[in-house]
Amino acid sequence: MAPDYGKTFAHWRAGSAAAWQAYTHHAFVEGLGDGTLPRTAFLHYLIQDYVYLVHYARAWSLAVVKAETLEEMKICARTVDALVNHEMSLHVETCAAEGIDEATLFAAPEAVENLAYTRFVMDAGVQGDFLDLMAALAPCVMGYGEIGLRLAGSKAPNTPYAAWIATYADPEYQAVCARVGAMIDAAVARRVGDLPQSPRAAALQDRFTKATKLEVGFWQMGLDGA
Repeated sequence: MAPDYGKTFAHWRAGSAAAWQAYTHHAFVEGLGDGTLPRTAFLHYLIQDYVYLVHYARAWSLAVVKAETLEEMKICARTVDALVNHEMSLHVETCAAEGIDEATLFAAPEAVENLAYTRFVMDAGVQGDFLDLMAALAPCVMGYGEIGLRLAGSKAPNTPYAAWIATYADPEYQAVCARVGAMIDAAVARRVGDLPQSPRAAALQDRFTKATKLEVGFWQMGLDGA
């Protein structure tokens, strides 16, 4: 059963069921849980994810600009802080243990899959409004929360990726997912009312689904780096 991250997320998730399944149950994800993911694949992913998070944080910063309420601004600003000052530290610490310093991470060339995903998200914010941006950002936030929660309950006892799983299963991260989900629900109600009946429903669903498919490509990029 999927965690409760709000009715808008549930609507978008149901509207992209096949892509969501491919994303949250990708072979890379399953390898994290049972411990069979090659270490080289994980490190390749971590390096690219660090680069991704730089752009992802910028996209959330853009959300502060696109916000219409103080509450939206506060939540988006807190998300930027969590990304820059907390989540990225996991990547730095793990890579440092493997002899990869932060300067190397920041200067790492972007994989094509990374480039495609991050620019898609930024374009959603530059071209569209707050809801367009949220539809493109949500799969990463909520997907990692769902994956972390599921793997925490089913992981192999000796998986070397327990710390990664714990990061996203942690109550603090789960609270972020719930908070963002509630903010999106309020933003939808404020701007379009009933989402399924809105003329914008199909376009927003399309953004969410495309971002989800780009997440699938990101996992595959990591796996191919083994």
